[in-house]
Amino acid sequence: MSRSRARFLVSACAGATALTAFTVLGTAPSASAAAPKEACTGLYNARITFWAMTCSQPGEPMIGGFATWRNIPITFDQVDTGSATVQVANYLRVSPNTSSSPLAPNIEIGLYAEKTGKTTHTYGPRWSELTTSGGRTTAIKAGVNPTKPDKRNHTYMTVRQDSGNQWDVLYDFNKVGSTTKQLKVIGGNTNRVDVGLEVMGPKYVNVPSIANRMQFMTGNKAWQQVATGNVAKSVTLPACSTSHKPPNCFTTKLTDSSKFTQWTVSKPRRQAAAVTSSAAAPAAPTPHPDAAAAGLPAMFNGVDQHALQACLENDPDSCLTTVPGLSECVVTMRVCNAAALPSSGASEDGATVSAADIRARAAAAFDVPSDALAVEPSASPAALKTRANTADSSGAAWTVTSTSSTPGLQRTDRRFDGFTAHYSAQTGALLQACWGDLCDAS
Repeated sequence: MSRSRARFLVSACAGATALTAFTVLGTAPSASAAAPKEACTGLYNARITFWAMTCSQPGEPMIGGFATWRNIPITFDQVDTGSATVQVANYLRVSPNTSSSPLAPNIEIGLYAEKTGKTTHTYGPRWSELTTSGGRTTAIKAGVNPTKPDKRNHTYMTVRQDSGNQWDVLYDFNKVGSTTKQLKVIGGNTNRVDVGLEVMGPKYVNVPSIANRMQFMTGNKAWQQVATGNVAKSVTLPACSTSHKPPNCFTTKLTDSSKFTQWTVSKPRRQAAAVTSSAAAPAAPTPHPDAAAAGLPAMFNGVDQHALQACLENDPDSCLTTVPGLSECVVTMRVCNAAALPSSGASEDGATVSAADIRARAAAAFDVPSDALAVEPSASPAALKTRANTADSSGAAWTVTSTSSTPGLQRTDRRFDGFTAHYSAQTGALLQACWGDLCDAS
């Protein structure tokens, strides 16, 4: 993620129950709240990173966030960009309690692509917990083809646990992790849910249109769309036009009437210069839902699997209310999609990434001098503190550590004491990382 320094412009934002079942979308009354315009502008505004984000403030206790979009093919120019960081992230961010600051602890889950060499890049989902004392991030290997730009729909969700103040994180309706440092949900305009696109190095990147659909869960366990009046936007490149041409522009559209329906965003690149790398070749057509469901049990943890696969392909934001058994499973079992269970993964082919390359990547990502890093090979992924759903390569991994001050992978002026990061030795992809006090919780 970004090593840029956000110019934080805002002051503090104005200042639970057990989950047992979901109700039909829209049954709870809409709350009245002001759009978090100052928070959105202040949080998503920096010199190196560019955003096309929406920020929503439901105006009532929020105990769940849900978004969906397709794995579109993000492409990078096949040129040497030196030490410049070139990356794209499209994510959902849920902030349970912003009563003390818009920069309160939050949960981020989304899709990330980063240029790692002249002709190579990484691509795939991960989730992060970001707090005032540190952070941690974990790549996700669960799901069907999570690292392939095959235009398949995927879902991103975080739901407050049925006791305490922590949240579970779900990808494609399966649990992939849990938070450790989130704040108590309270009433009023004290929480926020953001969704949208982040880009670094826009002149080297082509991002086709991404259709982000988002909902939040109210305190009475109803999934709702956010009222349009409660939605703010921060778009930090000009709108593409005859006077503002690609590559340094965004195209954005908020589809709504009274409710947030879809945030559509792209970052185009001049066609003649947008050379597609081999890692991001045009995607194959998405398999038919019947093919995706082939070989699956008819029912899994109470969920109709054939109905789920068809819904994921055609209308994933409706699955919680249309797929038999899914809403109850998400609450009680947290593992609901038989097609998206984690797998050990096949060995990755290709040349390994050198220690020098990993050192340069880590130094740039964590804003630490390269001579302040220790880089060590790991004999196997067993050396990682792996969790069931983490994307630990089946090959070796590099471990990078430092005790130097770092912003971690956060985009603020805060600094933390030290970090540890694990990178795939085959692809250079970030597998896991922690910084500050959250290294103790990893």
